[in-house]
Amino acid sequence: MTTGQTDLSTTPDGWGEPRSRTVTWHDPFVVAAGAMERSGLETLEALRNGVLPPPPIARLFQMDVVSVAEGRVEFACAVDESMYNPIGVVHGGLVCTLLDTVAGCAVHSTLPRGVGYTSIELKVSYLRSVHTGSGPLTAIGTVVKPGRRVAFAEGEVRDAAGRTVATATSSLLVFPLAG
Repeated sequence: MTTGQTDLSTTPDGWGEPRSRTVTWHDPFVVAAGAMERSGLETLEALRNGVLPPPPIARLFQMDVVSVAEGRVEFACAVDESMYNPIGVVHGGLVCTLLDTVAGCAVHSTLPRGVGYTSIELKVSYLRSVHTGSGPLTAIGTVVKPGRRVAFAEGEVRDAAGRTVATATSSLLVFPLAG
């Protein structure tokens, strides 16, 4: 095979039964169009309240908006073994993505309609491993310094016991969206 995927029809017996998880999402351009009509805070509220469908990445990584206020967001993230790396723990990329998401959404919550953002830099510190028994995870993003060109935010991910598993600092470019 050239895709890097294992052919599950010919796997060795010792591997056990194959498992699967289905990911379903809606048209991402519905979310983008809805965001163009709203401020960042209004967009995040619409996502939380089910007025807008969640973006595909939220479905893939099992993230949900829990709460949102100007300059602060909280997300929940379910973890399962489909997120495991080769050493039997949740891949750090999931935690990094969660931190990038909450830092970006915290900044988004401060932006007016027609203004977007993208990450410039993200520094993540991993403090403990995550496994299926760690979840669900809670991620909180807060704005440290809003800006018209560059904004700064922080993020923290906690396990179900309230222990911090990772933190991040982020700088984000702020720019007008093309209509």
